[in-house]
Amino acid sequence: MPAKMILVVEDDKNISKLVRYNLEKEGYSCRVAPSGEEALDIMKKEKIDLVLLDIMLPGMDGLEVCRTLKQQQKTASIPVLMLTAKGEEVDRVVGFELGADDYVVKPFSTRELLLRIKAILKRGSGAPEKKAETLIAGDIVIDIPRHRVTAGKKDIDLTPMEFDLLVTLIERAGRVQSRERLLNDVWGIASDVTTRTVDTHIKRLREKLGKAGNMIDTVRGFGYRFKEEE
Repeated sequence: MPAKMILVVEDDKNISKLVRYNLEKEGYSCRVAPSGEEALDIMKKEKIDLVLLDIMLPGMDGLEVCRTLKQQQKTASIPVLMLTAKGEEVDRVVGFELGADDYVVKPFSTRELLLRIKAILKRGSGAPEKKAETLIAGDIVIDIPRHRVTAGKKDIDLTPMEFDLLVTLIERAGRVQSRERLLNDVWGIASDVTTRTVDTHIKRLREKLGKAGNMIDTVRGFGYRFKEEE
């Protein structure tokens, strides 16, 4: 099996060199782009499995790059892990609203970065432990092998993270899921991402699902529950 190709979009040469060294040491293939424009050009020509994207870039910033990727059918499903030196919640929330799958705040540990990359790629590979190939909940139909979701016979375009979150909620329909439990089970690692991360993804899921999104209940002070029936 060919190595996963990771595109590192980072204008700081020292950081990109360090990240590339550690990624290749772990067995990944790696391309580096110092700007958003160059990153988009590379993705037109090559197959990329994950984008490691700095927010603060010259010219087109990382948020605009993420928005562009998620708006194009060819690249919409490619996971994005954002790097930010700010560490402010507003940057994280905006990134998630644009479709980013996760984020790491600079300065970051190499171990944490590699764990997050591994978790994201594992989610996108089609988890074999899911027994059912099709899940049906009200008007929502999920074709797991094809990563296809429909609501009221309308195709719903979800990011890999949103897809896994919806599958997890439906598989556990009727049971309340704490934010911490969802972070651990869906994100795949014990994460220091704030629980606002879960709230942001739930909000996006509800918006994309339309009327069917009402099946996701908020349990105040604890988490979320998918209704067993309308």
